[in-house]
Amino acid sequence: MLTRQRGSAVRRPSHYGNGETQVHLRGLLTENLNLNLERSGATAATCGSGVTYGRPAPLESARWWARNTEGGAGSGPVGWPCRSMTQSVVVQVGQCGNQIGCCFWDLALREHAAVNKKGIYDEAISSFFRNVDTRVVGDGGTISKGKICSLKARAVLIDMEEGVVNEILQGPLRDVFDSKQLITDISGSGNNWAVGHKVFGSLYQEKILEKLRKSAEHCDCLQCFFIIHSMGGGTGSGLGTFLLKVLEDEFPEVYRFVTSIYPSGEDDVITSPYNSILAMKELNEHADCVLPIDNQSLFDIISKIDLMVNSGKLGAAIKPKSLVTSSTGVFKNRQEKPFDAMNNIVANLLLNLTSSARFEGSLNMDLNEISMNLVPFPQLHYLVSSLTPLYTLADVNIPPRRLDQMFSDAFSKDHQLIRADPRHSLYLACALMVRGNVQISDLRRNIERLKPSLQFVSWNQEGWKTSLCSVPPVGHSHSLLALANNTCVKPTFIELRERFLRLYKKKAHLHHYLQIEGMEESCFTEAVSSLSALIQEYNQLDATKSMPVEDLPRLNVAM
Repeated sequence: MLTRQRGSAVRRPSHYGNGETQVHLRGLLTENLNLNLERSGATAATCGSGVTYGRPAPLESARWWARNTEGGAGSGPVGWPCRSMTQSVVVQVGQCGNQIGCCFWDLALREHAAVNKKGIYDEAISSFFRNVDTRVVGDGGTISKGKICSLKARAVLIDMEEGVVNEILQGPLRDVFDSKQLITDISGSGNNWAVGHKVFGSLYQEKILEKLRKSAEHCDCLQCFFIIHSMGGGTGSGLGTFLLKVLEDEFPEVYRFVTSIYPSGEDDVITSPYNSILAMKELNEHADCVLPIDNQSLFDIISKIDLMVNSGKLGAAIKPKSLVTSSTGVFKNRQEKPFDAMNNIVANLLLNLTSSARFEGSLNMDLNEISMNLVPFPQLHYLVSSLTPLYTLADVNIPPRRLDQMFSDAFSKDHQLIRADPRHSLYLACALMVRGNVQISDLRRNIERLKPSLQFVSWNQEGWKTSLCSVPPVGHSHSLLALANNTCVKPTFIELRERFLRLYKKKAHLHHYLQIEGMEESCFTEAVSSLSALIQEYNQLDATKSMPVEDLPRLNVAM
């Protein structure tokens, strides 16, 4: 049996089961989209070629290939390095996770349809979608190339209430999801982390594993699981973090990126501080990267956009469909929900995060490079994100001043997806993921312009990671996603701990948790200790802000 470190690529033998899935997709026909997908019904089987996990660096891949094949490249049944584009599986947990997921898939279809005018199933669309020939019954329905027949999302939908998932299955996106990749219950978790984690976790563990394995079987080169959940409820926080441990045990070599929605101080779930603290311990231990997003920050961004759009001070019209809050996806008849504007911001974050792995560009950044370059220490894997621009003006010319403003905005507190001010905190590393009509010279110029105002740790003064994707978001000519490993995330964690302690000191609502089998009061003390240790690590880094940067001597090359 082969063993390897994460990131190397080994193709699994094709000995998985051959479960059939129901496949059909409504025709996606809009004025600006040329995808002609006919609605039909049939069954299709898993791809029989096995699955590759992870994605190696070129040199690592070459070394692996030399070690593990008998006759060099192209020979040997032992394994195959991953030479094609990677795939990711999205796991949506709880009400919040599934509502964000619904927005994500709608906007993902819009984005690929805008690029893929000929309706050809290519590597870009294979990142998140399977192509199925609905005319084929049996094991040969999955299509790796050619015309798009029917698309299925690489997704697992989990909720312990049926409401949101049933809405999705009755809505215009219903045929995008495989009905066998859904897990629901009736009773819900009652805003109780212990119910989601301990009760439903053990009850549905085997079923969750089955769905995850089935999703993995459909991938040629599975690189990442994206988990979308909230921290304040019961299912999202409890079952969502239980899922992380399952993924770590079953797929240790596949990256786990978590998008976590943190409750605001005015959250209507009284027990949300308990749920969030208990979930934080699991995130610390089992996630590779966490993108914390604050509900209040999303609301503030929406308010800012509405103010700018309605004020009339811009002097130019807003370009149609360019708002990051826009719900104009492939399906025009999808009714907009109250939180869709907030959810669309998160959906756009995920689209931009994966853009470089899906589309061509002069500087590509793979998902494994994000973790490798931005996470210098295992537990400090919380990345603060910002999106800009929030909208695009109707004129097509991009003066340098406006392009430079996009980079400046990415570092301002008004554009952060948590309440934080990274400019006045310490950077461990920073990634700039640019899309659209931007040149490398623009990127370098702005980094040099901004560097003097940003403080990096002394041992990583050049801690920048950049990517340029040539395909802009729909409605935009250019965009920027900034990911910062920055100590500015610390106040969010401190506030969360304070809210927890206010409840815990009174032992308020504690009995609801302790009556669940497997829950003890030590679970709470261990969780808050874990968070305190994380805060202390950020404190130690902040203490180095005043330290002078050492000008280390460089090696001289003998000539």
